[in-house]
Amino acid sequence: MSRPPSPTHDNPFDTPTSTRPPSERRLDISRPSTGTSSPSLYSASTGSSGILTVPRYGIQTAQQPTIRSILASRPDSAHSSTPRFPAISTTRPTTPSALAAKPKAPRMRSHLVNTDVPVPKPWNDKKNPRATFAYFLTYGVICIGLIGGILQSYFKYKNAELDRKPLCLVFEENFDDEDGVFGENGSFQREVNMDGFGNGEFSMTTESRNNSFVKDGFLYIVPTLTADNIGWDAIYDGTVYNITGCTFLDTQPNGGYVTQDGYRYFDQASYYRACSAISNRTLGTVINPVQSARITTRKSASIKFGRVEVRAKMPTGDWMWPAIWMLPRDNVYGTWPRSGEIDILESRGNGIRYTARGSNFVQGSLHWGPTPQLDGVTRTYSWWTDKRKSFGSDFHTYALEWTEDFLRIYVDSRLHTLLDIRFSKPFWDRGKFPDVLFDQNSANFIPLNNPWINGTKATPFDQEFYLIMNVAVGSTNGWFPNYQGDKPWIDDSSRPMADFARSYPKWYPSWPLDAKDRGMVVDYVKMWKHCDNK
Repeated sequence: MSRPPSPTHDNPFDTPTSTRPPSERRLDISRPSTGTSSPSLYSASTGSSGILTVPRYGIQTAQQPTIRSILASRPDSAHSSTPRFPAISTTRPTTPSALAAKPKAPRMRSHLVNTDVPVPKPWNDKKNPRATFAYFLTYGVICIGLIGGILQSYFKYKNAELDRKPLCLVFEENFDDEDGVFGENGSFQREVNMDGFGNGEFSMTTESRNNSFVKDGFLYIVPTLTADNIGWDAIYDGTVYNITGCTFLDTQPNGGYVTQDGYRYFDQASYYRACSAISNRTLGTVINPVQSARITTRKSASIKFGRVEVRAKMPTGDWMWPAIWMLPRDNVYGTWPRSGEIDILESRGNGIRYTARGSNFVQGSLHWGPTPQLDGVTRTYSWWTDKRKSFGSDFHTYALEWTEDFLRIYVDSRLHTLLDIRFSKPFWDRGKFPDVLFDQNSANFIPLNNPWINGTKATPFDQEFYLIMNVAVGSTNGWFPNYQGDKPWIDDSSRPMADFARSYPKWYPSWPLDAKDRGMVVDYVKMWKHCDNK
């Protein structure tokens, strides 16, 4: 069989010549008889070859290219060209009418929407007045809170009291050398005493290195048991204990001499209370069951207005009373509390579960008043707390800022303020003291005089003060409230120290064995004063 001739053009999309025998009839596209240029939709004729173009949408003119053709040949004429079947165009329509002619598929019906129930449109309903009021009230309160917080922060910042005067360093101790601390002309002096310092403390203060020493760049103030030296039998009965190195004569005004009714004499009773003790089971008197230490800068440094900074770790153990505080150097306005007292830090060694503010509390306060019974401390004290851990678990920086206008005490940051006092009015007016006072000795009422009448608004806190650091144990002044934390003594009982000593199996196990945990550990002490305050 002979192969039909190849197509006469080079269109690669042309269908190859079929080898199938040609049909008896041929289709052709003929022009209409009117002679117009528009082709008819379908025209067929025999005896000639042609192309039938069938557009997908609408009519396609002869000038449009054919994309696909079906070709056929018929061998009845040797000289005829290869006949072709009509081609179908796949060109997409572009006219709007052609697009409109295409049918759209129907939208699927939802099975979740019930067409028999109308769709609710709450936005077309009338608004509830209460809901509208609640909406504006809620956002109005939020806006008021934000505005109030911004205003409060602004005025707190604007009115914050800061010491802007130049400061000159007058004292610095980093505890690198024990001789430089406790030696001759050292930075600190040990006070040795057994009388309880007016608080009824159960501990004596010693000059022993067991209770105060320097090691590895730190100062340690550590309480110990007196029974470790003399035994418990001597504590309870039949022993006279004279403390070594008693400093009563050195620390008391006028060397222990007092004047009464125009007669000057040596205060022997106070001397014996400070320097010795007798244990007697019948009388219920005991020797102080605890030994500790109290050190001061009375001979080395004092300031009037300035700054004090102490970095320290507090002790832990039931009934311990650590303190960092200041007393007046000269008692210009009289005996305590007329000349004032500044407590930078006071705390308790009892655990954080102790119900009267345990070792996770630190307190700052001022003591002032015309008599010990009229101490104004209840008007000038505050505290800071860490709810999760004790202040004996790590070092903290305790700071005092003190000027003619204010006094601030804080721990680590001014945001952790223990006490912030503005000297806005005289302390006599602040105390609201009575006009008369009952004198127990004469059983008469006597006029109460203002000891600061010639002072300033800062009086009595306008004189030189020196620094004290100590760890006391127990007291009868109310620092440890009665009936709190299984307290083993009553302040007003006839023998509170004896009751405390006999209960040592209860409280002593809470004292750590390591001096780093049992004692107050001090990293450094610094004191500044105003450079213009000579």
